[in-house]
This record gives sequence, structure tokens and C-alpha cells, in this order.
Amino acid sequence: MQDSSISESFSILPLSIYVHIPWCVHKCPYCDFNSHEFKGKDIKQNEGLYTQALIKQIENYQSTIQRPIQSIFFGGGTPSLFSPESFNSIIQALQKSFGLADDCEVTIEANPGTVDKQYFYGYRDIGINRISIGIQSFNDKHLKKLERIHNQNEAYEAAMLATQLFDKVNLDLMFALPNQSLSELNQDIDEALKINTSHLSYYQLTLEPNTYFYKHPPKLPDQDESAEFFDLITSRLGGSNFEHYETSAYAKKGSRCIHNLNYWTFGDYLGIGAGAHSKITQEGRVSRFSAYKNPKQYIQEAKNNSYIQEKTVIVQHDLPFEFMMNALRLNDGFPVKLFEERTGLPIEFIDNELTLSIQKGLIERSNGRIKPTLLGQNFLNDLLQIFLRN
Repeated sequence: MQDSSISESFSILPLSIYVHIPWCVHKCPYCDFNSHEFKGKDIKQNEGLYTQALIKQIENYQSTIQRPIQSIFFGGGTPSLFSPESFNSIIQALQKSFGLADDCEVTIEANPGTVDKQYFYGYRDIGINRISIGIQSFNDKHLKKLERIHNQNEAYEAAMLATQLFDKVNLDLMFALPNQSLSELNQDIDEALKINTSHLSYYQLTLEPNTYFYKHPPKLPDQDESAEFFDLITSRLGGSNFEHYETSAYAKKGSRCIHNLNYWTFGDYLGIGAGAHSKITQEGRVSRFSAYKNPKQYIQEAKNNSYIQEKTVIVQHDLPFEFMMNALRLNDGFPVKLFEERTGLPIEFIDNELTLSIQKGLIERSNGRIKPTLLGQNFLNDLLQIFLRN
């Protein structure tokens, strides 16, 4: 437990909301998210029951957390399986229970192969102002290998429609795919840049436990090839006015993702829905908790206002690592005062770790700011290990 002098130094943090929609049409072989294939035509029945459970959870938190919401993110699974009417009900419940900031960023994830394009218009009309489309690749060969249910043309059409309707559009893309060549990646980047979008997320395909690819690994590019792919992405996007501001994120001026920035700056967020994770700072304590993961169990437990399956309080000893695990993903780092505001600790608490990181050339510190060097960005896991206390 933290003493009172530490606790009083905490600031009131901004609040974001993550809403998890756990269903999808097809479970991709690389996906380790809490997502479940829906069977037959049961999605509409599940949509109604699940939306009711989400709203009940929102109302349940109203009495314990009172801060206006700066961002909402509907993720999954495939949120675009749900209708605009369901999302409107959820947004209205959030407005009533917490209040939304005037400039609240509201994002929805969508997949080209599942979305009813008329839903795009409905999402815009209910106040969703940012859309993130799971493209992964514009190459039909790679889409097939990834078992995506859309093709290149569907991806392009969905992305183009999105840019016509929404001010902020993100495309999710992947690199270091099975048997991918540098030339194929270059063509993928060409296609992405043809679309007038303001944000791109480029993730390296990794083999995660409990996935089909982990059990049956495809041939992936080696470490040197993957590094060459990453360098090409950064160079090409940088030359097209995209700033590489976070490990996997590139944005044009004024288009950084507010919701994700709240994660990376160790802000607070409430996770609504099956398996959704939360991080909340209250009364001098930083807590993490998560809801029941199985959608049916989540819906059942919601009837008794019971949502939380796991909860932990982060002890003072672990706060520096928790903060750095997020903040050091940002290429321009963070101001010293942010560390103190978000952890309730003086920066001197990590003097030894900072000194060692600087000596190893992984961090630089100047003008009240701490940021990873290029070496630190490339060896982020090694850098984070320095802040992991035994």
C-alpha cells in the first residue's frame, strides 16, 4: 500500500472507454484476441442480449467513477457485425452515466468482408467519428493465407467509402507475412498510400500462443528480413507525411489516435464487455481488473451486476515498469512530470534505472523529457527489462 504523501501526488486522469464485441464471422489463424465465431443466424439474438448487458455494466459503474469520457473505442472481434442502433444505445448510456467531452473521439473497428456498407452511414449519423478498418494486406495471396474473408477489391472499396464519410480513418496492416517478399510489401504500401487516410497501423505478424499459426507455424521472414521490412515501411510512410509516433502507428499531423495515446501515457480506461480490461486510479491506488471472458457467462453474470473476474492493485514497487511498458512505446517519449502525475512517484524513484538505460544508449533525457533512442526503440524489450524490479 502507498503512503499518504505518495497518494496525494496522483492527478485526476483522463478517462477512456473500451467496448468489446466478441463475435466474428471467422477466427483468423494468427488472432489471440477474445473472439468467437458466431454460428448460423444467432448474431442478432446475441446482439440484443449482449447490448443489454453492456448497458447494465455501464450503469453499474456510474456510482463509482465520475469523469467525462475523452474517447470511446468499439473493438473486437468484429464490432461492425452490430447495427448502428445498438451502438447508439451504448453511446447514449455512456453519455447519461458519465458525460462525453465535447471533442470525444469515438472509434469503431470494421472488417471489409463483413460490413454492411449501409452501416457506415449509420455509424457516422450516431456520432462515431473515427473508423479503423482491418485490411491486413491488399495482396489476395496473403489475404488467403491469413484466412481473411475479404479480397483486395473489397478492402479498397471499404477504405475509400470510409474516407468519404469519416474525418479520421485508420487502416490496420501487417508485415512479415508468410513468404512475403520486400517487393510485395512495397506494393502493399503503394495501395495503402493511394487511399487518402490520416492514420496507418502496421503490425508485424507474430506467432501467439493459443492460435492456429502457433500450433502450425507458417514460414515467416527471419529477423533480418523483418527489420528490412520495418525500415521500408518507416521510410515510405515518412516520405508521405506520416509521422511514426508509436511502435506500430503512423499519423499525419493532427491525426494521432487519442484513445491509444491514453493507453501509452498511462491514462485510465474502463473496459466494458466480455474479457475487457480496465485500469483505474482512485484514492491513491492503481487497479487493473477484467470482466468475465466467456460471452455467455458475461451476459449471465450481468443479471446480478457481477462483471469482474480478476482484479489486482499495482503495488508501488511495480508502477515504474507498468508506466514504462506503455510510455516507452512513444517515439518522442514523455515529460518527467507525466511520470510523477500518473504514478504518484518522484522521478528520483527510478534514478538507477534511468542512469543504466542512458549508459546503454537506450534512453536520452533532456529539457525535462525522457525518450527512447533509436537503439532503444529497436530493442524495446531489453529496455523495459531494466525497469522490471525483482
